[in-house]
Amino acid sequence: MIPGYGGSVLRIDLSDGKVTKEPTPEEMIRDYIGARGFIIYTLYKELTPGIDPLGPEAKFITSTGPLTGLFVPSSGKIQSGGKSPLTGGYGESNSGGHFPEELKMAGYDMLILEGQHDKPCYVVVDDDDVRIEDAKEIWGKGSITTEEILKKNLGEDFQIMTIGPAGENLVKIACITHDFGRQAGRTGLGTILGSKKVKAICIRGTKTIPVHDVDGLIKVGKRMYQQCFTNAAFELWQTYGTAAVTNWANRIGSFPTRNFQSGYFELFTNLSGPRMREEIVVNNKACFACAMCCGKYSHTKTKDYDVYVEGPEYETTAMIGGNCALGNIKDVAYANYLCDEYGIDTISGGSIIGFTIECFEKGIITTKDTGGLELKFGDPKCVFEMIKKIALKEGIGAVLAEGSRHAAKIFGGGSEKFAMQVKGLEQSGYETRRSPAMLLSYMTSDIGAHHRPSWAVTHDLQSGRDHARDKAWKVKELQHTRPLFDTLGVCRLPWIEMQVPVSDYCEAYRMATGIERTEEELITISEKIWNLTRMFWIREFPDFGRADDIPPARIWEDKLKGGPTDGGVLSRETVDALLDDYYKERGWSKDGRPTPEKLKELGLDWVIKDLT
Repeated sequence: MIPGYGGSVLRIDLSDGKVTKEPTPEEMIRDYIGARGFIIYTLYKELTPGIDPLGPEAKFITSTGPLTGLFVPSSGKIQSGGKSPLTGGYGESNSGGHFPEELKMAGYDMLILEGQHDKPCYVVVDDDDVRIEDAKEIWGKGSITTEEILKKNLGEDFQIMTIGPAGENLVKIACITHDFGRQAGRTGLGTILGSKKVKAICIRGTKTIPVHDVDGLIKVGKRMYQQCFTNAAFELWQTYGTAAVTNWANRIGSFPTRNFQSGYFELFTNLSGPRMREEIVVNNKACFACAMCCGKYSHTKTKDYDVYVEGPEYETTAMIGGNCALGNIKDVAYANYLCDEYGIDTISGGSIIGFTIECFEKGIITTKDTGGLELKFGDPKCVFEMIKKIALKEGIGAVLAEGSRHAAKIFGGGSEKFAMQVKGLEQSGYETRRSPAMLLSYMTSDIGAHHRPSWAVTHDLQSGRDHARDKAWKVKELQHTRPLFDTLGVCRLPWIEMQVPVSDYCEAYRMATGIERTEEELITISEKIWNLTRMFWIREFPDFGRADDIPPARIWEDKLKGGPTDGGVLSRETVDALLDDYYKERGWSKDGRPTPEKLKELGLDWVIKDLT
């Protein structure tokens, strides 16, 4: 058994209840490191191309990395994945909290759910004791409510992932919730659990995680924590968390407003970190081993509602606040609560609702389509009602539950150009018509238009916002470095915000596992994983390529309205130039497909056959 790992893969066949425990393959550890790498390797090896992502052949996988649960900053991270019900391609999402280290301490590097149960159930993993329990009493309840019930029944020391009614109803933007407000939000992974009739996964681990060099790990870990504690931004981050980004995003004109019609929201101060701290925040909240405490536990109360919620995080504030033009932080927090309880991704949810409001304002849809509901930007009750309709698939909600790409096809009227998605995944919270590198990040992200693999806004500010030059190399670099943290099983924020160097994580990896690898070698494995995720799309969609990386036409047809980026627009020629440079930088064909030479260089000879 290699140190740094739990040592086993836990596989549960929900169709017949069979539980299998397998040693974590050493060749998988060597070639794919962990978490994100384990997931794509397993999906590629075990899924038959073309399967229904909501059928019994589909798999749900959640996996830790070699640094998960160890003495390094923010090591409470886990990756979950499967074939996305929303996009049909590679789907994954990252989440924190306290489930990750618990899985590792139970002795497992990866949990695989396959098959389908015949009735609602939940999975309990108590070290070596694994069982499937009847979920009849909790089916239909909200995600947060379900976690509360299960903790009372099983014990507070169990860590629990849940889905809400959206996942049960197979809404394709359903998320997975843990720790009363931490989500694996993107790509519809909660929908996969819903299709398998799994309401929750509950885990308790009491084992020790083996480490190659304990003293060495403690030494580098202390250095990494000290870097966090002494960073100038540490206090700001603890105070406001990701809400600190709201004012900055508005200042540079990148805050999505009214379905990305603008990059500036006139009421942004009402959504700012200081306003949020003053009006609703109760306390800071942290994931395992995290000193940054970016989570904010909040209480939002008006004459209409009174709830507690974690957040809102920046992305929720951007996509439900600015994008739906809600100018009151209490309303945004309540919408956040509704999404959490129903089990909806706030990014996709806010994007879809903003898109639908714009369709209504343009006359593409009417009250006949909405069941009499008047849709308008800035109306919180409209947003609250739309969240419910989507989660329960009521009326127009049944269309929206399939995602904005699908809804645009149904609505027509030219709405495809402002359904803000790439590859079927709704774009997260940054406007890009004055940020070409960030646009390229969205276009080429391996799950769809998400910021996690490459957050290149600052590079645009540094290198120039009005041209496509000097962008592709940086996006590629970020797409290797940022997902490396997802592979190691740690949060990337100490690196981004506290300037903890990548070299320290590489040293911690060596101390944990005893595996000697340079930073360059680890980055190369990350590149290998990136190419394998691209090949997953190609295997699912044989014609997959450049056309799938093109953003909606709003980017080159509609100028931004108001704020510091007023009038901003990118030409279609610029979009194509960005892709040309990116494909060349990656060593791919002009149509965006890895070449046999590149795959061979990365040790992926075994997937070359899928190019034809």
